[in-house]
Amino acid sequence: MTTVLDRLRDLISHHWGYDSFRPLQQEAMLATLERRDSLVVMPTGGGKSLCYQAPALLSEHVTVVVSPLISLMKDQVDGLRECGVAAAQLNSSQRSDQQREIERAVLDGKIKLLFASPERLAMGSFRDLLKRANVRTFAIDEAHCISHWGHDFRPEYRQLRDLRKTFPEASVHAYTATATPKVRQDIIEQLSLRDPLELVGDFDRPNLTYRVLPRTKEWEQVLEVVGRHQGEAGIIYCIRRRDVDSLSEKLRRKGVNAVAYHAGLQPEERRAAQEQFATEKCDLVVATVAFGMGIDRSNVRFVLHTGMPKSIEHYQQESGRAGRDGLEAECVMLYSAADAIVWRTMIERGGEGIEPDPAFVDAAMRHVRDLDRYCSAAACRHRSLVEYFGQQYTAANCNACDICLGETESVPDSLIIAQKILSCVYRVGQAFGVGHVTSVLRGEDTEKIRDRGHSRLSTFGLLKTSTKHELREWIYQLIAQDFLRQTEDEYPVLRLGARARDAMKGAAEVKLRQPAARKKDKAARSTTAAAPLEPLVAHDRELFESLRKWRRGEAEHRGVPPYVIFSDKTLRELARKRPTTLHELRGIYGVGDAKLEAFGDALVTQIREHCATAPS
Repeated sequence: MTTVLDRLRDLISHHWGYDSFRPLQQEAMLATLERRDSLVVMPTGGGKSLCYQAPALLSEHVTVVVSPLISLMKDQVDGLRECGVAAAQLNSSQRSDQQREIERAVLDGKIKLLFASPERLAMGSFRDLLKRANVRTFAIDEAHCISHWGHDFRPEYRQLRDLRKTFPEASVHAYTATATPKVRQDIIEQLSLRDPLELVGDFDRPNLTYRVLPRTKEWEQVLEVVGRHQGEAGIIYCIRRRDVDSLSEKLRRKGVNAVAYHAGLQPEERRAAQEQFATEKCDLVVATVAFGMGIDRSNVRFVLHTGMPKSIEHYQQESGRAGRDGLEAECVMLYSAADAIVWRTMIERGGEGIEPDPAFVDAAMRHVRDLDRYCSAAACRHRSLVEYFGQQYTAANCNACDICLGETESVPDSLIIAQKILSCVYRVGQAFGVGHVTSVLRGEDTEKIRDRGHSRLSTFGLLKTSTKHELREWIYQLIAQDFLRQTEDEYPVLRLGARARDAMKGAAEVKLRQPAARKKDKAARSTTAAAPLEPLVAHDRELFESLRKWRRGEAEHRGVPPYVIFSDKTLRELARKRPTTLHELRGIYGVGDAKLEAFGDALVTQIREHCATAPS
């Protein structure tokens, strides 16, 4: 007797070419089919979309998927159609006749998955349509957007609270990639989920190598990361729009094909940049955090942050856009402890789209402090991220972060250095900023120091062998650890912090970090020891690149992003196994029946030709 699970497996194999469930997918799909509310937290790349896509094919009624961005909806609909699934979206960019055609298809039962924005869900006419279609299942994607405690609150998501009243018979399923226990509880309350099944996936991404590097010579550091990923896709995140424009222009002058993306650009400019990246006409985007939620390109090999993001959740999502295909990728953050002060100023002024609401500001600043501690800590990056989301990390060494790879080290005599810095702040009357304190400690002979008599202080020249950059970083690290604090005036000055007295008495543990002596073999490393696939050998690499070129052509012809055709993971397996019959091709990961029919003959022919002209 065929069970529901058997039918699900057959559907997944037929449409998507996968031969097994990924962790928690089976439980999530069964909850949907049993019409039990659920909350599914599955980190980027974990396969959460399939949790609502596959069950929809077994439902008699259309499943409504709530998604925040038109581009995100379009990519999902394109991908589903390529897999032979009847899906559609309704959005404001469509003509009225196109919308009417989709509405008729919904009422006729021809659409299995209908994508719409939260704003459209608030429209009475749309809700009437869904009632007439007898909708029984709602999937809320990016569900963290409904929570004030989350990192990306969106007021329009609050309107989804009415779904339970308007559709009392329907089941509601919330999906997100990042949510702490507090945010998860808030999602449940805001959506009025009834006895929901909570499924929380493993937050660890073992295929990613995390690095947090002191931001010293930013331009050289950017070029170093970009240089070791030539020919590969990457995203560079900047805090400010002007930094995006400046850096993208410098990269283009250097001969790197990079496009800029931020909210200050015209809509057509943003669409063009996004399309170039998604269609692989450009492999590098320089962006603010405005870029990302609608990006589903699976073969991003590196994500570089030129400054600290505003929360661990943001960092998890943004860095998580690397390696979504499960293959090795690198995540680098160029960090200065001053970044937290920049974010504090932007948050309190209500900049970058952040509401200057007091409760929101408090929550946002907690997020900034959490990430600042992550950056300045000497703990395994994988462990820190996993434990932040309430899970345990059991490995003694991840072998995939700057700490575990030995790329950073403790500063010798950290306590003594801290005592000298704190003493100097006290001696100058707690009335000067970072620059002046640094100059005094270095023993610089400046007019400002002479005029104030600071060259006669006992702390003058106490750290004269240290560089300006080292001293600035140590000061900011001391701020992060509450040994110092910085006022929020127009000209910020340093004051002693809550833990300063303990440090001066030698009763506090001070942790200062610095880059370790350069280890070339490790510093250039961008893969992990546990990478799911071995690197391609030369001949396999040739076939892989040939298949990528073919994929770009097919994608352009069909008007979809290349990853919708096949992922890099599938192309790697094709290059390694070289199937030369349709039967062999069907056994490749990601090749379902629809894609076998659409692309099978072309792939087999190309692989045969390659094998005939090259060694085995």
